[in-house]
Amino acid sequence: MLKVDLNSDLGESFGNYKIGLDEEVIKYVTSVNIACGWHAGDPEVMEKTVGIAKENGVAVGAHPGFLDLMGFGRRNLSINPSEMKAYIKYQLGALMAFAKAKEERIQHVKPHGAMYNMAAKDSALAIAIAEAIYEVDKDIILLGLANSELIKAGEHVGLKVANEVFADRAYNSDGTLVARSKEGAVIHDVDIALSRIIRMVREGKVTAITGEDVDINAQSICVHGDNPEAVAFVKKIKTKLQEEGIEVTAISNFIK
Repeated sequence: MLKVDLNSDLGESFGNYKIGLDEEVIKYVTSVNIACGWHAGDPEVMEKTVGIAKENGVAVGAHPGFLDLMGFGRRNLSINPSEMKAYIKYQLGALMAFAKAKEERIQHVKPHGAMYNMAAKDSALAIAIAEAIYEVDKDIILLGLANSELIKAGEHVGLKVANEVFADRAYNSDGTLVARSKEGAVIHDVDIALSRIIRMVREGKVTAITGEDVDINAQSICVHGDNPEAVAFVKKIKTKLQEEGIEVTAISNFIK
């Protein structure tokens, strides 16, 4: 039976500011990426989010990003590999403390925003991220953009890796995501998104924004749940996958 993970970014509230519908989306996903306090989240939010993940039987992952609260971690920073390595260890260590206190383990690490996109193309930064994870806990899975430099780096360092695809994003012909600033970057038609997801999982193919088919490895699907419509979309994705006979389960259950 084909298996795939559904992951979502959670724990992005900060102080008095509430972001996302964590308690709703977590009902339909199998893994969560929890903000580690730099691009979003705070200590209390981190602790609470680990708790609701445990209550719902959902696997916990760290979601480290750049120290850029105002830019939500989506602005590129000029950093070297040594800095990147320290950034990952710092944030991973913080979330590991909350996980250990609740007798949970960190299943995976998925970089956030600009950090994720930069490492998908920059092999030196990708290696730094992979080495940081390996040096902390070599059993943690590295979750990254399918077929990217981040995946290659994880394999090179000796980590288990999981290839991630996006339910509502358009792809370039090289397998990278179309920039949000470009028209057509985000897919709003639910039926189109669902058909693309099933094809990615079953056939390992996705149609690029330029029209040609691109090979893609879909092991984990990223879904967003920051508004009521998005939560309904997550539910439809899970239902459609199950109707197609595809098992929806955490990546640690099939990435060995």
